Amino acid sequence: MLEKHVHAATTRRRLRSGLAANHVDNFAEWLHARDYKTRTVFRLLQSLAAWTDWLAVTGRSSSDFVSGYRDCSRYVQSTPHVLYSRGPNQDTLRAVRLFLNFLIERGALSENQLEAGSDRFPILREFRAWMLEHRGVTTTTLDVYKPVLEEFLDSLGEVPSEYSAENLRKFVSRRGARHGSSYAQLTGTAVRSFMRFLGATGQSPSGLEHAIPPYAGWRQASVPRYLPKEDIRKVIAACPRTSIGLRDKSILLLLARLGLRAGDIVRLRLSDIDWSGGQISVSGKGRRQDLLPMPQDIGACVLRYIGKGRPQSNVPELFLTCAAPFRRLSVQAVTGLVRRALERAGVDSPVRGAYLLRHSAATSMLRQGVSLPSIGAVLRHRSPRTTVHYAKVDLRSLSAIAQPWPEVAQC
Repeated sequence: MLEKHVHAATTRRRLRSGLAANHVDNFAEWLHARDYKTRTVFRLLQSLAAWTDWLAVTGRSSSDFVSGYRDCSRYVQSTPHVLYSRGPNQDTLRAVRLFLNFLIERGALSENQLEAGSDRFPILREFRAWMLEHRGVTTTTLDVYKPVLEEFLDSLGEVPSEYSAENLRKFVSRRGARHGSSYAQLTGTAVRSFMRFLGATGQSPSGLEHAIPPYAGWRQASVPRYLPKEDIRKVIAACPRTSIGLRDKSILLLLARLGLRAGDIVRLRLSDIDWSGGQISVSGKGRRQDLLPMPQDIGACVLRYIGKGRPQSNVPELFLTCAAPFRRLSVQAVTGLVRRALERAGVDSPVRGAYLLRHSAATSMLRQGVSLPSIGAVLRHRSPRTTVHYAKVDLRSLSAIAQPWPEVAQC
């Protein structure tokens, strides 16, 4: 009951008379069941009351939860915060996000409704559905494209028939100038994909995607950054003997031994592990499913995490947050996990992301005499040219074919 979680009579009255009145008791119990502290449950319900008050003042009904969240978010971002006011703020938005997740879990709201309500431009929903069906891209890739295309539509408008080669090039060049080469290339890729969709669906002349020039980029221009074996051991050994430590150690082993990407880690599910066969199914780029061997030490560490460190949850993903509400990790969380592990072990590195351990895994295999095709198979490279990048760090083999500098006597 609400009285068990909210002792303030005024807050209870606001919730009971608000548009979420039919759900607040169950929502409070839902939060409590996810191990939120008593004080946190009260604060979240208090913040929810601020939102339902705002919905009533702005003339909305209980059927407007999704649009009400979106409009309230815009209101919060555009209105200066007044200390101690009852009006909605960032805490309110956090409470509403949890409330909407609760409604989805209970079947009172669908994820499609929430996704549709969060899009400012309906045409982007069509683009997303078309890309998923016809191009085989992942939702992660489309999430990366989304802010680029929102800025594109803000700049050029929502009428595809008015787009021209000139204004497409101007937008890509202008946005690309604000970023480095990789983000500039992302802008061109996102806009080309969008124009390809518009041409295929007859909303604009076909072929306009070819008007967007590619940004110059030189493949394999850099040398892979990696850690030596000794530093890898230090990083893994420095994980604390706690539930978080068990999770972090399992992730670090998968990154450093199997060369998984951060995205592979967050998508990994409990059902992807074949314990009897000693294999792990990895869902990589382009929805590819690959089977990799699960070494004994990694399997034992993951099993300890499942038994002693993983929270009890119905979430299918293997690695979860350690604080309620329990959900799968984000790519950013995996990157932060690696950075903290390096700091904890006192290992200095010019780069500190998850890819550092992937490069380290490839370099270690190369120095143990593993062939480049075999390394490419473990790292799941589509092209052998990608794996050749690691040949730069095999100094022993390179020294055997190095040519003397012209006009200088050979050593």
